[in-house]
Amino acid sequence: MRAVVTRVLSASVEIGGEIAGEIGKGFLILLGVHEDDTEAEAKKIADKICGLRVFEDEQGKMNIAPGPAGAELLIISQFTLFADCRSRRPGFSHAARPEKAIPLYELVIRECRARGFKVETGRFGAEMFVASVNDGPITIILDTKEL
Repeated sequence: MRAVVTRVLSASVEIGGEIAGEIGKGFLILLGVHEDDTEAEAKKIADKICGLRVFEDEQGKMNIAPGPAGAELLIISQFTLFADCRSRRPGFSHAARPEKAIPLYELVIRECRARGFKVETGRFGAEMFVASVNDGPITIILDTKEL
């Protein structure tokens, strides 16, 4: 799995002209599922996201995890994170098919909620418009093959 995690002051996702999810301070997470991913990768990436110490402490150092910082999460499915760009036209053959990707995407959401986070989402496969006010900017790329 891959996740692009951006620390935000606010973020929202619009589907069909309506706001489907929105958060205040927290993380905007673009989440991609690889064809070889399992529940183990979903749990691993959820644990890493929920423990990233990138919120500032009293000394201005990135030392606070999202829970104690009062962070909220907006998790958006993003199969394009597994784009093969060796040619000019990206290929997506390594992204998991929906029948595999949806349950793993939903598992990440459940794992984050089980840790006490308010989690908003987009809709898998929908055309979405995502807006965010980045904070920092702090953007981190997580890949379960490297964790």
